[in-house]
Amino acid sequence: MDIKIPNLGDGIDSAVVLSILVAVGDTVADGDTILELETDKAVAPIPSTGSGKVEAILVAEGDTVRTGVPVIRIEGDSQAMASEATSSPAAAIPQVSQAPVKAEIAITPSATYTAQTNANPVASPSIKRFSARFGLDLGRVTGTGSSGRITDADVASYMSYLQAAAFQAVCTESGVQTAPAAPSLPTLNTDFSKFGPIEIKPAASLRKKIAANLRKTWNEVPHVTQFDEADITNVMSLRKKYNPKYGKKDAKLTLTVFTLKAIVEALKEFPHFNASFDEAKGEVIYKNYFHLGVAVDTPAGLIVPVIRDVDKKSILDICLEINIIAEKARQRKVTMDDLQGGTFTLSNLGGLGVGAFTPIVNAPEVAILGIGRGNFAPVFDKEGNMTPRLKMPVCLSYDHRIIDGGDGARFTRKVIDILENFDEKLVKI
Repeated sequence: MDIKIPNLGDGIDSAVVLSILVAVGDTVADGDTILELETDKAVAPIPSTGSGKVEAILVAEGDTVRTGVPVIRIEGDSQAMASEATSSPAAAIPQVSQAPVKAEIAITPSATYTAQTNANPVASPSIKRFSARFGLDLGRVTGTGSSGRITDADVASYMSYLQAAAFQAVCTESGVQTAPAAPSLPTLNTDFSKFGPIEIKPAASLRKKIAANLRKTWNEVPHVTQFDEADITNVMSLRKKYNPKYGKKDAKLTLTVFTLKAIVEALKEFPHFNASFDEAKGEVIYKNYFHLGVAVDTPAGLIVPVIRDVDKKSILDICLEINIIAEKARQRKVTMDDLQGGTFTLSNLGGLGVGAFTPIVNAPEVAILGIGRGNFAPVFDKEGNMTPRLKMPVCLSYDHRIIDGGDGARFTRKVIDILENFDEKLVKI
């Protein structure tokens, strides 16, 4: 029987095989971890769904896989090859929606096809069998996996290209109008080596995932960022007063926790900041829960684990949970569940010495709050008396399709007001 990739979670369509933990000849039991996947900024263990002796490993480290793709074969199964036709790369190939074409029009090739017989494509056995079954020439597929390995996504992309090319040829012959092709990713054509020594390294899979997500969000979400300042003199005094007591409970009282509590109260007053926008359906999805993402800086890149039900938890509970989840993120041990379901995100760069900045919305959320390093500034009262106060930059970015500037200003001021007048009863333990 074939052990296949389980459902990867909502919004996750692919993952990279990070490590394979079994070898041909090993005996595995139901529930044993057989490999680890890197998906959506998390490393997830994949368990075996059967017991037996490993006959074949159908993927390789660096391969991109999708739900339903077989990864190992244990003991013989007469249905294994049949299932492969429906669950290997073909099952993951996206369907390309095209305009209808007249059935009587056919493409007549004007040249003889020559296979790339001299090429030696590097691909997993499952990809090679699938390609052989349908006569796909892997010698013409550019591999984007490690060491040029051809992945499922590469095969899907190449077949989409062939389909689009065939469709374009039919439409050209028949005079049918076609939609313009989607723009390709920009390519650097400059030879930097002519200016001096260079070093080329492949981007880590996490970095590529971050880049793809941010590019998509920046292209699709019309961003607006508003800046303000919060007087955090009093709240930092509370932190100094109670932090020793929190320390005795292995917790650290931080400005992040105060800000999360302030955000929740603002979200209750402005529910469209705790929403998602489905433009295709013309619907706004309001969420009656408050799961807040906290951006964590790790050696591998930015990861945003989610603290669930912030409105229902005490400040001590949130402190303890942030400590645990941040450490898991740095060690790349967060699970897919840890990263999903967020309704709003907080990014705190103050600890890195950063002032104001422009955070990018973590879609499908519609807003993100950034806070920076606090600095003392002179504040004058009505009589002209000057008092030094600790001011912190507050930066709110939001999706301008459903949030207007007025609401952005009111939301920011609500957060600031709560921080400047923080209820000490919430801090006491």
